Order: sequence, then structure tokens, then C-alpha cells
Amino acid sequence: MNVPVQTANIFKILSKGQFISSNSSDKNISSLYNIIEDDENFDNLYDYFININFVLEKGDEYFYFSRPENKIDLEKKIEKAFEWIDIIDFFKTYDNAFSAGYRFSPSELLVRIKTDAELETKLDGLKKHTDKTKHQDILDKMLKKLIDDTYIELENEITNQYKVLASFNYLEQLILTINIPDDVRNEIPE
Repeated sequence: MNVPVQTANIFKILSKGQFISSNSSDKNISSLYNIIEDDENFDNLYDYFININFVLEKGDEYFYFSRPENKIDLEKKIEKAFEWIDIIDFFKTYDNAFSAGYRFSPSELLVRIKTDAELETKLDGLKKHTDKTKHQDILDKMLKKLIDDTYIELENEITNQYKVLASFNYLEQLILTINIPDDVRNEIPE
């Protein structure tokens, strides 16, 4: 099996639960994406990582690891999914176009929160996922979470502008896969 020389770097990123996205401004990340995207490299890396209980997965313009889960881990993932649903709901309320490639600054969000009651309510709802109470602090915590999990990156430090990465599609797909049957729909409180 002939794996690329960058295998250790790929493992270092993906084993932290992060993503390697095609549209990252970080040249190292976009270079790693191009290496993994090669069909032969992907197959070799898949076989290599599966031997150590990591499954190399390909999404729409991003790569990540998955692992077989036991019941306790599955419950934690469900709790985490609820948190991500709240976060995505907030950002999609801000702008429905919030997706891969979207650019924004926290200051724009804070200005909008002051004039949009629904957006303010959704941000207040995110308090349960943080220990913060001020809007700025809650937003900073959410942005840090998105950065740490490589769904967004700071694109311009001077203007404090962020870019949404292709890996954000993973979160959107997570929500789209939730299926509520018609016969149960009326039983869910709004």
C-alpha cells in the first residue's frame, strides 16, 4: 500500500474531528484536500486508516473521519446534533444563504441582532450551550466552536471577516436527513 507522504498531517487534522475542505484559504489544507481527492490516494488512505479503526469519508467538497459508535457515544452525538441544529438555525435566520463560501463579520451579525427580534431570540436560545449571557460573548463562543470544528475560518484578520467552509455542508446534510413522518408531525409541539 502506497500512502502519500502527507498521511501523518492528514491524520493529525482529521483525528481531531476536523475537516479538510476544498475551499479553505489555508494553502496546506487545500493542498491536502487535492491529495486525498485523487482516487488512488483516497483508496490507499481509506485502507490505511480503516486498519486503525478510522473510516475516511468523502462529503461534498470535504473529507472527515467517522468511527463505529457504541450506545453511549451515540447519545452524546444526538445531544451534539441538537446543539448544531440550534446554531445552524441561528445563522440561517440571519441569512438563508449562509452556506459554503458565504462571508460575514461578527459586527454585521450584532447590528442585525439589535434590529431583528427573531434573530435576538435565537441567539438568546444559544445561551443553553454556553456559560455566557451577553450577545457578543455568546456569538464569540459560537464562532469559536465553528472555527475549532473547521466549519468556518477567519479569512481577513484586519476586517474580521469569516468564510464558511465546504465542511459546513456536513451540518446542513445532518439536518436534512432528519425525517419526520406526516403522521407524527402534528404531535410535535411548536
